[in-house]
Amino acid sequence: MALPQVSFDRPDSRLIHRSQDVAASAEAAFSLICEVEKWPVWLSFFRSARRIDERRPLDVGSEIAIRSAIPGEDEELFEVDGYLGGHMLSLVGAYSVRRRFDFRVESKSERSKIVVRLDYPTYGGVVGALIDRFTSRRKLDIALADALVHFKGLAEYERNHGAVLDDL
Repeated sequence: MALPQVSFDRPDSRLIHRSQDVAASAEAAFSLICEVEKWPVWLSFFRSARRIDERRPLDVGSEIAIRSAIPGEDEELFEVDGYLGGHMLSLVGAYSVRRRFDFRVESKSERSKIVVRLDYPTYGGVVGALIDRFTSRRKLDIALADALVHFKGLAEYERNHGAVLDDL
C-alpha cells in the first residue's frame, strides 16, 4: 500500500501561507491585487514591481519584474501562469519554477477573504534550510501578515472613500 508523500492537512514547510478577511467585495479586492505597480505600497518586502508589457492586459503569460527583499537576484522576472478574473493570480519564476506567488480571493457575500501563498527555494542543504527557516523565512512570514493587514485597510478605505491609490 502506497502512502501519500504530501500531507494535505498542513502546508509544506517551504511555503508561507497567510489569509485575511476583508470588508470589501471580491471584485474590489481582486482589482487592488491586479494593480501590480502598486504592490510595494502594501507588500513591504517588495521594493518595486512592474509589468513588462503594460499595453497587454494582465493575463496568463504576462511578465512581471519584481525587486524584493526575498533572498535571490536583485530583480527577478515572473510570469503569470494562472489567472482567473476576480479570483486568482498566480506567478511563477521565469528562471526558477520553484519561486511562486499565489494570490486568491474568496467571495463571502459582501466580504471577501484574501489568501496569499509564497514559495521560494532555499539552498545550502539541510543546514541552509534550517538557517533560512529561523531567519529570512520568519521575517518574511511576519511581513506578509503585516502586508495583509495593510491590504485590508486599503481595500476597506477604498470601498468607503473611493480610490485611494490613484495618485501613487
